[in-house]
Amino acid sequence: MGKTTVYEVKVMFGDCDPAGIVFFPNFSKWMDASSLDFFRQCGVPPWRELKASHGIVGTPLLEIHTRFMRPATYGDVLQVRTCIESWGAKTFVQRHEVMNGDVLLCEGRETRAFCIHPEGGRLQAIPVPAFIMEACI
Repeated sequence: MGKTTVYEVKVMFGDCDPAGIVFFPNFSKWMDASSLDFFRQCGVPPWRELKASHGIVGTPLLEIHTRFMRPATYGDVLQVRTCIESWGAKTFVQRHEVMNGDVLLCEGRETRAFCIHPEGGRLQAIPVPAFIMEACI
């Protein structure tokens, strides 16, 4: 595996259900935000720059698996640790660990692809760009 980044989240009251427990889709939202933040921390240009220079519009989500171990509540400050677990020809798997200090609350794996969107065409996965892979390992 390559680099691991940390994305911090402060849990707000509105992130929780009436019992004060983080509503589960928020973990997916934070992992998605951490996915983009991972590339930025690795020095990959923003998607709008990559679209102009390489036609890359982003890394759409193809598959997600999430496992929940412990709850979080408002006022908690969480850390989402993100790394690339594996690289394929056109896809990659990111692993996310949502931590509250040293306590693992949730872990997720996302399969994503680098994509272009040709004018008038459909979204297309492309081979993982070597310069992006090199920045992330």
